[in-house]
Amino acid sequence: MTPNYTAARAADTKMLGSSLLGSTMLGLAALTLGIAAATPAHAAGSMSGAEKVRRLDIMLMVTGLRCRTTADNFQADYRRFTTNQLSDLNAANAELKGEMARRYGAAGAQRALDRLSTVMANGYGQGHPWLGCAELKSVARNLATVRGRATLEEAADQLLSDYGSTTRLAWAGR
Repeated sequence: MTPNYTAARAADTKMLGSSLLGSTMLGLAALTLGIAAATPAHAAGSMSGAEKVRRLDIMLMVTGLRCRTTADNFQADYRRFTTNQLSDLNAANAELKGEMARRYGAAGAQRALDRLSTVMANGYGQGHPWLGCAELKSVARNLATVRGRATLEEAADQLLSDYGSTTRLAWAGR
């Protein structure tokens, strides 16, 4: 059975929305100063393609929640991204669940995927390490228009890397 990505995303948003409210002021100050301390768990190059796409989506979801009270609110752009990329997001989620089933068994797969999603989300709880809300809005808008999973994986390589602040990003309109 293919996991329902839309239901998983709604559950993630509900869970994350309440935990982000308490740290919004501190997180927004850090984003404004460009000193957010979130760092991905490991370099994007060592992840499977499915994990890259899932991390990209979660990063946009969490940072979108953080930016929703700013002038650079990109919730609508994120919704367009998820709507336009739904088939690739669903496929990546199913593949990632399959990877978890091979690693942790059928019974532990969903729990492992939930744990991984929580770790991913927590990694961006204080914002993106080197992109502010305005840049993330451009990223979400641009990624809503691209086609093909390979493009999403390439974007994830750039956006989730530790060295990205020194890279020129097409996704942020630079």
